[in-house]
This record gives sequence, structure tokens and C-alpha cells, in this order.
Amino acid sequence: MSDTKSVMIVGVGGQGTLLASKMLGQVLLAAGYDVKVSEVHGMSQRGGSVVTYVRWGSKVYSPIIDKGEADAVVSFETLEAARYLEWLKKDGTIVTNTQQMDPMPVITGDATYPENLIEKMKAAGAKVDALDCLSLAKKAGSTKAVNMVLMGRLSKYFDMPEESWQKAMEVVVPPKFLEMNRVAFKLGKEA
Repeated sequence: MSDTKSVMIVGVGGQGTLLASKMLGQVLLAAGYDVKVSEVHGMSQRGGSVVTYVRWGSKVYSPIIDKGEADAVVSFETLEAARYLEWLKKDGTIVTNTQQMDPMPVITGDATYPENLIEKMKAAGAKVDALDCLSLAKKAGSTKAVNMVLMGRLSKYFDMPEESWQKAMEVVVPPKFLEMNRVAFKLGKEA
């Protein structure tokens, strides 16, 4: 039986999913784990789906997460959380921003944004931790800090000291944005 754990980070291009996965990878590396981070791009430049996998354990052989293997799915947008629900383990957790970003078929009028997605994910058996990360990011000083709000929220599910997350943030966030990101992280953790 493998001791490998997995988190999928999903969102829409330009939301900061890659920075979030790098930060999580740094936290886990510092804790002494073998870590693999894989970036799977969709049409990220055009607001398309972006997925990153973060896997860790004593020895990780592949960065890829198959359906039913993710311990957690961290989602920057509600529809993306629902889209990747089947990758979640039976006892897994979804940490999601409640923000809705209309995909192209909704924008063009060819489809409507699905309703009650959080309730539907819960009905499917997922543990869902849904939070208005966009409002908290604005409170921290920038709508671009949604990724750090989500990382703060995710940190509640890890038995790792706060300073590990702060040190990882120092590695991946440019110094001029560090204080704002610290505030966003704290707001997400304490919400």
C-alpha cells in the first residue's frame, strides 16, 4: 500500500493555480517528502481549464493523479470543482472558491451555468469546504490573491506548522506582493 497523497489544483487560466501548486510543493519538500508537481494546461491563455497535480510521500513514482485518487481537489471556481469531482477519493475533500466564471458556451448563450453545484457535489458524497475567496482576496488587497486565500484554507487540512507555509510563500511570491499574500493566506485560514 502506497503512502502517496495527492492534491489536484484546478482553475481557469490566469487565476494563479501554478503559483499555488508551487507553494504546496515547497511546503511538502521542506517537510522531507518526495514531491512531484505536474502542470496540465488546457487553453490557459484563453480562460480555459488549468489543472496541476501535487503528489507526495516517501517515494513518488508518477506525478499523474488518476480518477478516484485525489485526497483533495482545490478549485478556484465552482464549475471546475464539479468537473473534477470524479478524481476525488471517496473520503476526499473539495476546497473551493464559490466564485463562478462563465465558460465560453455560457458566454455565447449555447449553455447555462449549472445551478446548485455545491449541493450536488455534497449529494455525490464529497466533503465540500466552500468559501468566497474572491471577497477575501479583495479584502487582502487584490483579486489576484484568491490563490493564497485557497492555500490558507487548504493548510487547515495539513498537520504542518504555519511557518512552513510562510517560508514556502517567501520562495514563490515576489517580495513586493508578500505582505498582501500573507494577509490573504491568513484570511483563508481563519474564515
